[in-house]
Amino acid sequence: MGQQQLLLIVLGVIIVGIAIVVGINLFNAQSEESAKDAMVAAATNIGAMAQQFYKKPVQMGGGGGVFTKFKIPTGLSSDANGKYVATPTATSVTIVGTPDKAFGYSFKNITTTVTADTLYSTIN
Repeated sequence: MGQQQLLLIVLGVIIVGIAIVVGINLFNAQSEESAKDAMVAAATNIGAMAQQFYKKPVQMGGGGGVFTKFKIPTGLSSDANGKYVATPTATSVTIVGTPDKAFGYSFKNITTTVTADTLYSTIN
């Protein structure tokens, strides 16, 4: 082969290698964003359940105006993305979602704060 053909082959291999690395990085970034979105959605769902518990009378299995005895249903305390723990007080519930360490995500947790009429999440 000529010197020009070898140069083109090497250049082609370098370009393909760079494209593969960029593709892997984009996939990993998208995977982490999807996990964040899924964890926020799960924590929001649990938060809505906490608000229902707060508003439901004690006679019907609710909190009767307090969050104190709220517990996450066992089937919702973990999912494919992480684990969720609720810390209730009389006026609010803090739900912390911790991602599975095996995936190596850069965020530490999702914190959702629930009161009688508000619900918001932060990503740490």
